Amino acid sequence: MFKQFNIVSPSADISAELQQKIDTKTKPLGALGELENIAFQLGKIQQSLTPDVSKPKMIIFAADHGVVAQGISLFPQEVTPQMVMNFLMGGAAVSVFCEQHNVPLRIVDVGVNAELEAHPLLGDRKVAFASKDFSQQAAMTAEQLEQAILAGVDEANMAIDDGVNLLMFGEMGIGNTCVSSCMMTALVGVSAADSAGRGTGLDMAGVSHKAQIIELSLKRAERETGQIISEWSAQTLAQQVGGFEILAMAGAMLQSAQRQTAFVVDGFICSVALLFAQKVAPAVREYAIFAHQSNEKAHKTLLEHLHAEPILSLDLRLGEGSGAILAYPLIQSACVFLKKMASFESAGVSDSK
Repeated sequence: MFKQFNIVSPSADISAELQQKIDTKTKPLGALGELENIAFQLGKIQQSLTPDVSKPKMIIFAADHGVVAQGISLFPQEVTPQMVMNFLMGGAAVSVFCEQHNVPLRIVDVGVNAELEAHPLLGDRKVAFASKDFSQQAAMTAEQLEQAILAGVDEANMAIDDGVNLLMFGEMGIGNTCVSSCMMTALVGVSAADSAGRGTGLDMAGVSHKAQIIELSLKRAERETGQIISEWSAQTLAQQVGGFEILAMAGAMLQSAQRQTAFVVDGFICSVALLFAQKVAPAVREYAIFAHQSNEKAHKTLLEHLHAEPILSLDLRLGEGSGAILAYPLIQSACVFLKKMASFESAGVSDSK
């Protein structure tokens, strides 16, 4: 079994004082909407009346997937290493947005199907050259699963040890919407037809084919494990139908929560990583800030399942952490109003009483 996590919910000791500080700012009660919820959540996580997200970091985990052999993606697998290079050269959407907001960016190779040249922004934690085709066999071994989880743990530890106070996660891997849909079907119990979406732009026939591959893969896994899906442990699920970058992300989320550090969840694939992390340790959910609701059709269902209120809804379907970095200025604003906005008392303004 992979690393055990001991995640505790943030202490409620500060809750009343936090809420009073939010409520006595010069505004009607609740007038800053979701910003108030974010400020409260961050204050509780950091156990501070002045939460701080001034030292963020974006970590993108990248890997390839054997199931691409089944024709479930419009793009060939060669695009994964090409896009990793695009991240490293500063040309991707997440790269330019991170530059815009002065957020450090790190790319972590946990399973790209190519040899990547060393680069200052690249972390080499390759588990294998892609997972196996899970429509034919288990996606990975127990040892590979542990290695993927620990890659994320180590990345989170490195960042937090360096003083990072808000982690943001993204992913890159051709075929990983199919992997995520398969994991969601196994974790939530929805049908493959309901979890499969367009990904990088499939037409309806392509989406239907993806759903069929997911169904066949889960049936194969049930036969080989001798267990129905609802009986699977987190380890069984991950070995059978997981992806290296999704599991590394889950490991990073779990370690962030264990170290009481907030993290930002990007879109559909990152939300599946959190869903898996929650199966491992339920309290991890309390450290997650949800960036946006994506265009991927199953994401809305998944967010509802997680009881999540995303900050943005911009019809994004890019992945790579793009929604997380776009949400960052609003997360900053939640901290700024709590720290700097006047109270009724300090401003000499009459409140509603």
